[in-house]
Amino acid sequence: MTIRGFEIITKYKNTDITLPFRATAHAAGYDLSAAETISIAPNDIKLIPTGIKAYMQPSEVLYLYDRSSNPSKKGLVLINSVGVIDGDYYNNPDNEGHIFARMKNITDEVVTVEKGERIVQGVFAPFLIADADSADGARVGGFGSTGK
Repeated sequence: MTIRGFEIITKYKNTDITLPFRATAHAAGYDLSAAETISIAPNDIKLIPTGIKAYMQPSEVLYLYDRSSNPSKKGLVLINSVGVIDGDYYNNPDNEGHIFARMKNITDEVVTVEKGERIVQGVFAPFLIADADSADGARVGGFGSTGK
């Protein structure tokens, strides 16, 4: 029985993409790496593909957080501060649930993220529903689709 975890999306199945992992026994976050080498111009924002999708229980979410070393060592920040990966993003019809990190280059130089370089960390967490909640919609797309 699967409860929560990661899978490689179809596009990257026959590549050397590795599944996210925790670096230590007490780490909350799973390190996600870049699936491709991407260069980001000064003050530019780019989506960095991870080649990964995540599955979880209906009452769970995967939060993406910036790695603490990104701003000081790479000059990059996760532009939306915290990424929210909903459970119904998994295997959506637009992009199979492919997780991207939206990164901004805060330097005056081009920054290159190398394929395989750890870029964000994902933390699984439960979430609660308010008493009067009546959400009954179904996801119809991929990245950013719930606001359409």
